[in-house]
Amino acid sequence: MVPFAKRYSLQIFLFVLVLIFAIAATWMYWPKKQELPIERNAPAFSMENVDGSTVTLAGTNGKVRLFYFFFSHCTDVCPPTTYMLNEVQDLLKEKGVFGTEANLISVTFDPLRDTQERLMTWATEMNKADLSGWYFLRGDEQQTAELMKGFGSAVMKDNDGNFSHTNLVTLVDQEGRVRKYYNANDLEITAETIADGVMSLLK
Repeated sequence: MVPFAKRYSLQIFLFVLVLIFAIAATWMYWPKKQELPIERNAPAFSMENVDGSTVTLAGTNGKVRLFYFFFSHCTDVCPPTTYMLNEVQDLLKEKGVFGTEANLISVTFDPLRDTQERLMTWATEMNKADLSGWYFLRGDEQQTAELMKGFGSAVMKDNDGNFSHTNLVTLVDQEGRVRKYYNANDLEITAETIADGVMSLLK
């Protein structure tokens, strides 16, 4: 009598081969945690918050941060982008991480006009920002322009005092490393997109 294994050796071989391919395909296409690439180290800074306190990069380490450079007299991209960040704030609140594990940090590059009082109005009355986890910072104008370069952003001031600037939201991880840039002018970038980026670093 022919042994079972020998009698069905071809069928067993084909079965094992199909099984190996199935396992390999499953491993390749099974959803995995997507690690964001590390772009650069965020530059150090020390700036005044709207409540008069001093905020530094090192002092906010341990949390995921979203940085946005703006000016409150902007009539173009800054208001809608800040509104989107307000939606990000609400999404992070729903997930229970706003203020405790994640911060929003908006930095003005127009400190002469964006006084502490004006920033407070911009933040709380115009944008309903929760200042327990969202900082609005101001510092020296030239130093802020240099800081923007360190973050991979840029601003130019013309002779009339008007500003041209990139409109990026920058994702920084808990160790102070830039992990992703969101072009806020891209219609495919939404509050959900940015909030998901934050959460990906908290998993």
